Amino acid sequence: MTQDLTQHATTPGSLQLGRASAQPRSPDEAQLDRVPNPHPDTDYCARFTAPEFTSLCPVTGQPDFAILVIDYVPDQWLVESKSLKLYLHSFRDHGAFHEDCTVGIGRRLTALLEPRYLRIGGYWYPRGGIPIDVFWQTGTPPASVWLPDQGVPPYRARG
Repeated sequence: MTQDLTQHATTPGSLQLGRASAQPRSPDEAQLDRVPNPHPDTDYCARFTAPEFTSLCPVTGQPDFAILVIDYVPDQWLVESKSLKLYLHSFRDHGAFHEDCTVGIGRRLTALLEPRYLRIGGYWYPRGGIPIDVFWQTGTPPASVWLPDQGVPPYRARG
């Protein structure tokens, strides 16, 4: 995954929201949009859960499946959910290890949003008999924010 973390414009005409958008062929081609936070003076947690995240093993080309849970405390910006959905979907034909997918998504969102805090949990289904779970965060969450458990049970045949 390349590290081009360019922020996209936030003018209404440049957003994917409200218009037909082609499925990006790769995460590098995907446009992530941000919109102004209507409550920048308030600490709160926003959560996105992607229970059907898929990517490809870069060695075998076999599909890998995960539950992704993204929690963030916004500052000035929110991620626009349609663009996030298209971005996450762009991994379906992308070959990368679990760690690269999980950490790369966290870093790209952090570069775009400049949140007060962000954490991502990648709960990967086993391949070869071993589940690989990957966790990344930007630092310490604000003390005033309630961060619930991510809700994915420890591995016992997830689902």
